[in-house]
Parts: sequence; structure tokens; C-alpha cells
Amino acid sequence: MRGKSSLLAEQMSAQRKRLILLGFTSLALGAAITGQAVLLAEAVERIFVQRSSLASVSGILSALLGVMAARTLLAYGNGRIGLQMASSAKTSMRAEVLRKLSNASMQMSLRGQTGGKVSVALDAVDEADGYFSQYMPRMMEAAIIPVLILIMVFTQHMNSGWIMLVTAPFIPIFMILVGLQTKNKSEEKYAQLAKLSGTFLDSLQGLVSLKLFGRARRQQQEIERSSLGYRDATMGILRIAFTNTFMLESIVMLSIGIVALELALQLLVFKSLSFHKAFLILLLVPEFYSLLKNTGTAFHGGRTSMGAIRKVEELLADSSEAVALTYGQAGRGNTDKMQQSEQTDSADRPGSADWRTIRTPPSIELRDVRFRYAPDSFKLAVGSISFGAGEQIAIVGRSGSGKTTLLHLLAGLLKPTSGEVLINGRPRAQIDEAAWFDHVSYITQHPYIFAGTFAENIAIGAGREVSRGEVVEAAQAAGLAAVADELELGYDTPVGEGGRGLSGGEKQRLALARAFLKRPAVILFDEPTVGLDLHTERVLQRSIAELASSATMITVAHRLYTIRHADRILYMDDGVLLDSGSHEELLARLPKYVEMVNAQWKGGYA
Repeated sequence: MRGKSSLLAEQMSAQRKRLILLGFTSLALGAAITGQAVLLAEAVERIFVQRSSLASVSGILSALLGVMAARTLLAYGNGRIGLQMASSAKTSMRAEVLRKLSNASMQMSLRGQTGGKVSVALDAVDEADGYFSQYMPRMMEAAIIPVLILIMVFTQHMNSGWIMLVTAPFIPIFMILVGLQTKNKSEEKYAQLAKLSGTFLDSLQGLVSLKLFGRARRQQQEIERSSLGYRDATMGILRIAFTNTFMLESIVMLSIGIVALELALQLLVFKSLSFHKAFLILLLVPEFYSLLKNTGTAFHGGRTSMGAIRKVEELLADSSEAVALTYGQAGRGNTDKMQQSEQTDSADRPGSADWRTIRTPPSIELRDVRFRYAPDSFKLAVGSISFGAGEQIAIVGRSGSGKTTLLHLLAGLLKPTSGEVLINGRPRAQIDEAAWFDHVSYITQHPYIFAGTFAENIAIGAGREVSRGEVVEAAQAAGLAAVADELELGYDTPVGEGGRGLSGGEKQRLALARAFLKRPAVILFDEPTVGLDLHTERVLQRSIAELASSATMITVAHRLYTIRHADRILYMDDGVLLDSGSHEELLARLPKYVEMVNAQWKGGYA
């Protein structure tokens, strides 16, 4: 959890030096604005009232030009500082979002729509620009320059100063009222945008299925509804913006009019005020209210940006909550143990340097391991069990019994809610995660093929630079040599998105080729031969057997011939490990296993 410190507070704290610089430039800008008004009033007094020659006021005019140039440069400097703040903050926020998403646990990765997360990482972070580039510079200017102008007016004419002091608060009060509504509307807008992005991306990814099942028209209508919802939310913000502008302009014009009327009465009726003072005040008053008005406009944009930042913060908070949920309150003691182990001296830990030297298959032990994705959801309770180094383990059971969840726990993709997983007798929490994954290969039912060449997709499994010879050797070991020979450009043929498609069997063999390059100490399979023809299955089985000869292998499978020769078979049912043993042992003592075997014999899958 982020605790009391919000994302915005963290970003502002990181911008402390720029904020100080912004304060100094705003102070200098205020001095330039008042100086310009003083010099301009003096020049007009000399030329039009005192009828002085142009030569006699050349010094004042030169100084006026210099102050105007300085004012322009200082205003530009404030804008540059704001842009630098925005660039730094957006880079930091986007990096944190990407870091959270890439390091998120399995259940966090599965929560929500991908399109919505992309929308937050791109659109919401970009929308935060206005807070730093516009809102903060204007607020800093509003905190300094109007005060300087007000002091100047009070020294010249008390009545005008009091009028400005009384009317000025109406602008920030109105800004607050409008800003609260803007922030709510902004959050609604980004919720609608995330929904639209998620629905659109889902539709693109599943377009073929939608057409096959006749759902394309209905999905089109859903996208249209999401689009209209986003439009309405955006128009709601624009309505507030137009109302805000109109009200601010009305307040500013009314306030300037009151001051001008009071100056005219004092100058022309009561003759208690000189032209020089009246003209100077009349020059300063519009500057005063213009700054407040610009601040009001920036405030509206800032509240819109704050809605976007809030969405980023919610995504980061969801990531942290998901991590906390993974451990759970029931596993608080286990979490404390992990924290203590992290504080253990590195010399006593199997850190990355020590772990990387281990090439032999490790033993794996689960001690009273329990897991739950969320409260009141599926619960896994496997208790305590150990796998010897180099053992071939199979996990079987009905669909939804927890086989894949158990595989994710063994792989380290999920962390137990309670209990712990030990590798070679040491808690896995003490092992560097990157080092652990260097020695693990996890082959799913549908391996992902990246956009790139055939060779590059094989080489990605090595985690290091490999030669073409090593790639070819791994492909031959996985039964891919014939496939490569048939490709137009051989190993240089583009595959994946935008390239040649691969069949299910070819994808599985490519995943095995990656494993042959990696030569892992632990191999995890999730239904490795499901949906494949008999010839492809036999090729894969031979490759798997060769790969497993030097590794601890754990396989989730249904078909009997893929598991009956395993050293041990684990039978899962409704999240509970019912029994474990060899094929013959389970046939002798576990009726549910017998039912599964008989069903496969009748179905011809044994």
C-alpha cells in the first residue's frame, strides 16, 4: 500500500528544486510586471500631461523596453520549468506503472482488461501533463504576483486596494466549487475511456470468434455504447469549462469596472487623485485580475489532470493490494518470515551468485501450502509434500481441481497465502527471483510466439547470446528441423504477428526448443500434448523425455499414457491433494483415480 503519501505528493516532493526555482522566477516576474506598469505610467505622465520632449523620456522608454523583454523571458522561463516538471513526472509515473504491471503477480495480471491498463499507462499519464506544465506555474504565480500588485495598489490608493481585496476571493471560491465537480467528471471520463479501450481491444483480439458465433453486431453495439459514454463524459467536462470561463470573465469584468468607476469618481468628481496614480492603478488592476482568471482556467485543467492522476494511483494501489492479498492475513506470519529472511546477511542466503552455480536438478518441498486468489474464491490446500531431485511428477484431476494453480505455485508465479515452498531445503523467498527463473522452463498449452524470426523465437529461451549453430541444434532436438527446412527463409523466416503462423504442434516444439537451449533444472508442463495429432505427440514425448533426463519435471496432464510412467502422480480434487503415489499405487487405493483411468480406456485415450 502507498500509505498516506499520495502519488501526487510523491511527484511534487521529487520536483522540490524546480518548485523553488519556479518561486524565484515568479517573484522576478511579479517585479517585472509592477515595474512595467510604473515605467509606462511615468512615460505617459511625462509625454501627455507634462508635455516633455521625447528625448527627455528616452531613458524611461529604454528601461520600459528592457523590463518588457525581461517579463517575456521570465514568463517563458516559467513555462519551460513547467514543461520540465511535466516531462519528469510523466516519465516517473509511466515507469512506475510499467514496473508495477511487469512485476505484478499472476492474479493481478488477470484482473481487469488489458485495454484499460494500456489506457491508464498512456492516456491518463499524458493527461497529467497539465497539472505540472500549466497548473503549478499558474498557482505559483497567483501566490506571489497578485500579492505584490496588491501591496503596490495599497501604497497608491487605499480604496482601490480594498475593492480588489474584497472582490478577489470570489474567484478562488468559484474555482474550488467548479474544481470539485471537474475532478469527479474527470474520473468518470477516464473510467469510460478505460472501458472503451478494454472493450475495443477485446473485440479486436476475439474478432474471429465473434464472427463465428454471430456476436459481431452485438459487440459493435457495445463499443458504440462505450464510445457514447466517453463522449458524454468528455462533453460534461467541456460544459464545466465553458461555464467556468464565462463566470470568471463576468467576475473579472465586474471587478475591474468597480475599480475603474471608483477611480473616475476620485479623479474627475472629487479631484482627490492625480492622473499618474489613477493610470498606474488602472494598469495594475487588469494584471491582477488576469492572473487570477488564468489561475482559474489552469485550476480547471489541474483538476482534470488530478482525475487522471487518481486513475494512475488506483492502478498502482490495485497492484499493491493484489500483492498483499497474495500473502493474506492468514499468512501474515509467513510474510514476516519472508521479510526477516530478506534482511538476513547475504552471505547466509542462496543469492543469485550461489544459485547460478547449481546445475543439478533441485529438490522441491511444499510445507503446509495454502492459496486463495481472493476472499470467498477458490481455495487450494495441498498440505506438505516433497519432490526429489530429478523426479518425474504428474498432476491429474478433474477440470477446476487446482492443477494449474499448483503448477503456478511451484513455478513461483504465485506466492502461497500460507506455508512456504523450499528449494533444496531453503525457502524460495531467499532465492533471487531472476536467478530462480534462469533455471525454470514453464511450457504452457499455448506458448507465445513473438513477432520476429524463427531463430529469434528459439533463441529467446536462452537468456543470453547464442550462435546459429546452437539454435539449429536446439531445433533438431525438439523435432523442428523439418519445419525450418520447409520455411521460405529457413530460420530467418518472420513468424508471429505479421509473419508466418505456426500450428499448435509447431508452437509446442518451438517452446521445447527454447527449453533445450536453456537446459533448465526444473521443467513444468501444462497439458503439453493437448489437441495434437498422434505423430506430433510422439515427437514431443521423445523430446520431453530427453529434456527431462537432467531435470526435475512436473507435468499437468489428463491422458494416461503421458503420466503412468511418472515417478509419482498427484491426484487433485476441488483444490485438495487427495493422494499421491505411482500409477499402480493409486489404482489400488484411490477410487476416483480408477474412475478416471477407466473413463480414458473407454474413450480410447489411454
